[in-house]
Amino acid sequence: MSTSHKLIIVAVFAVAMAWVETSVVVYLRALYYPDGFTFPLGVIPDNILVVELFRELATMMMIALVALLAGRTVWERFAYFTLQFGIWDIFYYIWLKTTLGWPASLFDWDILFLIPVVWTGPVLAPLLVSIVLIVAGLMIIRCIHLGRDFSPGRLSWLLSILATASVLASFLSNADAVMRQQMPVSYWYAALAIGMLLYGVAIALAWRRCISSRVPITAKSS
Repeated sequence: MSTSHKLIIVAVFAVAMAWVETSVVVYLRALYYPDGFTFPLGVIPDNILVVELFRELATMMMIALVALLAGRTVWERFAYFTLQFGIWDIFYYIWLKTTLGWPASLFDWDILFLIPVVWTGPVLAPLLVSIVLIVAGLMIIRCIHLGRDFSPGRLSWLLSILATASVLASFLSNADAVMRQQMPVSYWYAALAIGMLLYGVAIALAWRRCISSRVPITAKSS
Protein backbone atom coordinates (compact mmCIF):
# COMPACT_ATOMS: atom_id res chain seq x y z
CA MET A 1 0.00 0.00 0.00
CA SER A 2 1.33 3.42 -0.94
CA THR A 3 2.05 6.14 1.59
CA SER A 4 -0.75 8.33 0.22
CA HIS A 5 -3.28 5.51 0.63
CA LYS A 6 -2.10 4.92 4.19
CA LEU A 7 -2.46 8.61 4.98
CA ILE A 8 -6.02 8.67 3.68
CA ILE A 9 -7.03 5.55 5.63
CA VAL A 10 -5.40 6.79 8.84
CA ALA A 11 -7.06 10.21 8.48
CA VAL A 12 -10.51 8.70 7.84
CA PHE A 13 -10.11 6.45 10.88
CA ALA A 14 -9.15 9.44 13.05
CA VAL A 15 -12.17 11.45 11.87
CA ALA A 16 -14.48 8.49 12.56
CA MET A 17 -12.95 7.95 16.00
CA ALA A 18 -13.53 11.62 16.75
CA TRP A 19 -17.23 11.12 16.03
CA VAL A 20 -17.37 8.18 18.44
CA GLU A 21 -15.65 10.28 21.11
CA THR A 22 -18.05 13.14 20.49
CA SER A 23 -21.06 10.82 20.77
CA VAL A 24 -19.97 9.72 24.24
CA VAL A 25 -19.49 13.31 25.37
CA VAL A 26 -22.93 14.26 24.01
CA TYR A 27 -24.50 11.51 26.14
CA LEU A 28 -22.49 12.45 29.25
CA ARG A 29 -23.39 16.12 28.96
CA ALA A 30 -27.07 15.29 28.46
CA LEU A 31 -26.98 13.23 31.66
CA TYR A 32 -24.80 15.38 33.92
CA TYR A 33 -24.90 18.86 32.35
CA PRO A 34 -28.42 19.26 30.92
CA ASP A 35 -28.15 23.04 31.20
CA GLY A 36 -24.81 23.15 29.38
CA PHE A 37 -21.25 22.20 30.30
CA THR A 38 -19.54 24.47 32.78
CA PHE A 39 -17.16 24.53 35.73
CA PRO A 40 -17.07 23.62 38.56
CA LEU A 41 -17.49 20.01 37.54
CA GLY A 42 -20.58 18.12 38.56
CA VAL A 43 -20.34 15.00 40.69
CA ILE A 44 -20.06 11.85 38.54
CA PRO A 45 -20.56 8.43 40.20
CA ASP A 46 -17.34 6.49 40.70
CA ASN A 47 -18.45 3.59 38.49
CA ILE A 48 -19.13 5.96 35.57
CA LEU A 49 -15.80 7.69 36.15
CA VAL A 50 -13.97 4.35 36.00
CA VAL A 51 -15.70 3.51 32.72
CA GLU A 52 -14.67 6.92 31.35
CA LEU A 53 -11.05 6.38 32.38
CA PHE A 54 -10.89 3.03 30.61
CA ARG A 55 -12.61 4.52 27.58
CA GLU A 56 -9.79 7.04 27.29
CA LEU A 57 -7.23 4.25 27.57
CA ALA A 58 -9.09 2.20 24.95
CA THR A 59 -9.10 5.17 22.57
CA MET A 60 -5.32 5.57 22.92
CA MET A 61 -4.86 1.85 22.34
CA MET A 62 -6.92 1.90 19.14
CA ILE A 63 -4.96 4.85 17.75
CA ALA A 64 -1.70 3.13 18.71
CA LEU A 65 -2.71 -0.16 17.08
CA VAL A 66 -3.65 1.53 13.80
CA ALA A 67 -0.26 3.30 13.84
CA LEU A 68 1.42 -0.04 14.52
CA LEU A 69 -0.23 -1.55 11.45
CA ALA A 70 0.39 1.49 9.21
CA GLY A 71 4.08 1.96 9.95
CA ARG A 72 7.06 -0.29 9.38
CA THR A 73 9.62 1.31 11.67
CA VAL A 74 9.40 2.79 15.15
CA TRP A 75 9.58 6.37 13.86
CA GLU A 76 7.05 5.77 11.11
CA ARG A 77 4.61 4.25 13.60
CA PHE A 78 5.17 7.19 15.94
CA ALA A 79 4.45 9.55 13.04
CA TYR A 80 1.16 7.85 12.19
CA PHE A 81 0.22 7.97 15.88
CA THR A 82 0.83 11.71 16.19
CA LEU A 83 -0.92 12.34 12.88
CA GLN A 84 -4.00 10.40 13.99
CA PHE A 85 -4.05 12.00 17.41
CA GLY A 86 -3.94 15.50 15.96
CA ILE A 87 -6.68 14.87 13.39
CA TRP A 88 -8.83 13.05 15.96
CA ASP A 89 -8.60 15.89 18.48
CA ILE A 90 -9.36 18.63 15.94
CA PHE A 91 -12.39 16.80 14.56
CA TYR A 92 -13.55 16.01 18.09
CA TYR A 93 -14.13 19.74 18.57
CA ILE A 94 -15.55 20.13 15.08
CA TRP A 95 -18.15 17.43 15.80
CA LEU A 96 -18.93 18.97 19.22
CA LYS A 97 -19.55 22.30 17.53
CA THR A 98 -21.73 20.55 14.95
CA THR A 99 -23.81 18.57 17.47
CA LEU A 100 -23.95 20.82 20.54
CA GLY A 101 -22.97 24.25 19.25
CA TRP A 102 -20.07 24.11 21.72
CA PRO A 103 -17.52 25.61 22.19
CA ALA A 104 -18.83 29.11 21.78
CA SER A 105 -15.24 30.33 21.39
CA LEU A 106 -11.71 28.93 21.33
CA PHE A 107 -11.23 30.25 24.85
CA ASP A 108 -13.95 28.11 26.47
CA TRP A 109 -12.56 25.84 29.17
CA ASP A 110 -12.65 22.08 28.64
CA ILE A 111 -11.58 18.84 30.30
CA LEU A 112 -8.73 17.57 28.15
CA PHE A 113 -7.77 14.30 29.84
CA LEU A 114 -8.36 12.45 33.09
CA ILE A 115 -5.20 10.37 33.56
CA PRO A 116 -3.60 10.54 36.10
CA VAL A 117 -5.37 13.77 37.15
CA VAL A 118 -7.73 16.16 35.40
CA TRP A 119 -6.14 18.17 32.59
CA THR A 120 -7.90 21.43 31.74
CA GLY A 121 -7.43 24.35 29.43
CA PRO A 122 -9.08 26.51 26.79
CA VAL A 123 -10.06 24.73 23.58
CA LEU A 124 -7.38 26.73 21.77
CA ALA A 125 -4.61 24.90 23.64
CA PRO A 126 -5.28 21.30 22.51
CA LEU A 127 -5.98 22.55 18.98
CA LEU A 128 -2.54 24.17 18.80
CA VAL A 129 -0.92 21.01 20.15
CA SER A 130 -2.85 18.96 17.58
CA ILE A 131 -1.53 21.12 14.74
CA VAL A 132 2.02 20.55 16.01
CA LEU A 133 1.39 16.78 16.16
CA ILE A 134 0.08 16.73 12.59
CA VAL A 135 3.03 18.77 11.29
CA ALA A 136 5.53 16.55 13.13
CA GLY A 137 3.87 13.37 11.88
CA LEU A 138 3.79 14.53 8.26
CA MET A 139 7.41 15.69 8.50
CA ILE A 140 8.59 12.29 9.72
CA ILE A 141 6.54 10.42 7.10
CA ARG A 142 7.86 12.71 4.35
CA CYS A 143 11.44 12.22 5.52
CA ILE A 144 11.08 8.44 5.48
CA HIS A 145 9.25 8.54 2.13
CA LEU A 146 12.25 10.38 0.65
CA GLY A 147 14.38 7.41 1.67
CA ARG A 148 16.32 9.42 4.23
CA ASP A 149 17.24 8.46 7.76
CA PHE A 150 15.06 10.20 10.32
CA SER A 151 17.24 10.59 13.38
CA PRO A 152 16.63 13.78 15.41
CA GLY A 153 19.67 15.16 17.14
CA ARG A 154 20.18 15.68 20.84
CA LEU A 155 19.08 19.29 20.67
CA SER A 156 15.76 18.32 19.04
CA TRP A 157 15.24 15.71 21.76
CA LEU A 158 16.01 18.23 24.51
CA LEU A 159 13.75 20.90 23.05
CA SER A 160 10.91 18.40 22.58
CA ILE A 161 11.17 17.22 26.18
CA LEU A 162 11.19 20.80 27.49
CA ALA A 163 8.27 21.69 25.22
CA THR A 164 6.24 18.73 26.46
CA ALA A 165 6.96 19.61 30.08
CA SER A 166 5.93 23.23 29.49
CA VAL A 167 2.65 22.29 27.77
CA LEU A 168 1.82 19.71 30.42
CA ALA A 169 2.46 22.29 33.14
CA SER A 170 -0.10 24.57 31.49
CA PHE A 171 -2.68 21.76 31.35
CA LEU A 172 -2.13 20.71 34.96
CA SER A 173 -1.88 24.17 36.53
CA ASN A 174 -5.53 24.01 37.65
CA ALA A 175 -5.68 20.30 38.49
CA ASP A 176 -5.98 20.76 42.25
CA ALA A 177 -8.74 23.36 41.99
CA VAL A 178 -10.76 21.30 39.52
CA MET A 179 -10.40 18.14 41.61
CA ARG A 180 -11.83 20.10 44.56
CA GLN A 181 -14.77 21.07 42.30
CA GLN A 182 -13.67 24.69 42.07
CA MET A 183 -13.47 26.99 39.09
CA PRO A 184 -10.17 27.05 37.19
CA VAL A 185 -8.28 30.17 38.21
CA SER A 186 -6.43 31.12 35.03
CA TYR A 187 -4.69 29.33 32.21
CA TRP A 188 -0.91 29.47 31.91
CA TYR A 189 -0.70 30.83 28.36
CA ALA A 190 2.99 31.68 28.72
CA ALA A 191 3.86 28.01 29.31
CA LEU A 192 1.81 27.01 26.26
CA ALA A 193 3.53 29.65 24.10
CA ILE A 194 6.97 28.52 25.23
CA GLY A 195 6.06 24.92 24.50
CA MET A 196 4.80 25.76 21.00
CA LEU A 197 7.97 27.73 20.24
CA LEU A 198 10.23 24.93 21.44
CA TYR A 199 8.27 22.36 19.43
CA GLY A 200 8.59 24.51 16.33
CA VAL A 201 12.36 24.81 16.68
CA ALA A 202 12.71 21.08 17.41
CA ILE A 203 10.70 20.16 14.30
CA ALA A 204 12.69 22.59 12.13
CA LEU A 205 16.00 21.17 13.37
CA ALA A 206 14.82 17.59 12.84
CA TRP A 207 13.72 18.40 9.27
CA ARG A 208 17.04 20.09 8.47
CA ARG A 209 18.89 17.08 9.83
CA CYS A 210 16.68 14.81 7.71
CA ILE A 211 17.23 16.57 4.39
CA SER A 212 20.96 16.84 5.03
CA SER A 213 21.30 13.12 5.82
CA ARG A 214 22.76 10.75 3.26
CA VAL A 215 20.23 8.88 1.12
CA PRO A 216 20.76 5.10 1.42
CA ILE A 217 22.16 3.36 -1.67
CA THR A 218 18.99 1.27 -2.03
CA ALA A 219 16.87 4.43 -2.09
CA LYS A 220 19.14 6.03 -4.72
CA SER A 221 18.92 3.01 -6.97
CA SER A 222 15.12 2.89 -6.75
